[in-house]
Amino acid sequence: MVITAHQVRPYGQSVTADIRPTDPPGAASSADHTGIQQYEIRVKGHLGSRWAAWFDGLSLTNEDDGIAVIRGPVVDQAALHGLLQKLRDLGIPVVSLSRLPNDAPTAPSAPCTQEGN
Repeated sequence: MVITAHQVRPYGQSVTADIRPTDPPGAASSADHTGIQQYEIRVKGHLGSRWAAWFDGLSLTNEDDGIAVIRGPVVDQAALHGLLQKLRDLGIPVVSLSRLPNDAPTAPSAPCTQEGN
């Protein structure tokens, strides 16, 4: 039996390293990633402080309404997807995911408790 390979075609325009965005003179390059993006992930249930190590230095706080907030800088989209994958693998339901302004504090402003396991 002979199995032949199928043709793999691109579905859109191909991207090459020669294509660069056209930024106005004096403007910061769109490839300039000086600030790391801040995210806030709200999950159902309270998480104990021992879970903080699982989230690579992000702040972990529990709110009175039964929601845990994981907040802080995430270096890139791959790291964000890895974090979401950890939550999925642990069976922790995600309530919301929000991108925060770069000048946002890393901890929520409302006082929260560290309860739960």
